[in-house]
Amino acid sequence: MHYPKFYDEIKPIIFKDNLANLLGAFEDGIIAFTYLDVVKATGHSCPTVAGAYLLMQKATEELYIGDRLPVRGEIEVFMKDDIKEGVTGIMANVFSHLCGATDLSGFKGLRFNRTGLLHFNQKFNGDFKFKRTDSGREIRLNYDQSIIQSNPKVIELMLLVEKNMATPQQLAEFKALWQQRVQEIFKNADKVITIAN
Repeated sequence: MHYPKFYDEIKPIIFKDNLANLLGAFEDGIIAFTYLDVVKATGHSCPTVAGAYLLMQKATEELYIGDRLPVRGEIEVFMKDDIKEGVTGIMANVFSHLCGATDLSGFKGLRFNRTGLLHFNQKFNGDFKFKRTDSGREIRLNYDQSIIQSNPKVIELMLLVEKNMATPQQLAEFKALWQQRVQEIFKNADKVITIAN
């Protein structure tokens, strides 16, 4: 399996999953999710997927600062838009994959109910809100991918790709430039992800 090598340089997000521990899936319930895991789950790598990963990374760091590992299944996620609007559904899938939060379809047995933890059409300051269910501690974050501009050639190449008119060389260049922007987003995480006032 070949993929851009910068995926391996991205810091993993580590959770304690008490359900996984109870059922013997992972020793002590410790699970490390990598960006590559998320790319596999979504089937692609783009600014939206990268942003969702970085938002969860920042949220867990802030919510559990100086505390134990983030607990999978104990983080609520709040999103402003409807699940069908824009890229909301894609980001929701990444959040759910990482922290276990779901709206209706998640696990709900053995004292580990993960439904009702993913909320849409919410009103709050900032772009996204994350909240611990045990302590009520919350963090509101913004994500601005526009800070990292695409190479001007991407639009031109994308049109050729969509029309199935790109040469092998143009297709290779499109792929490289697309992932180059994703890499730049990760390199500038402290600029694209900010804490909301």
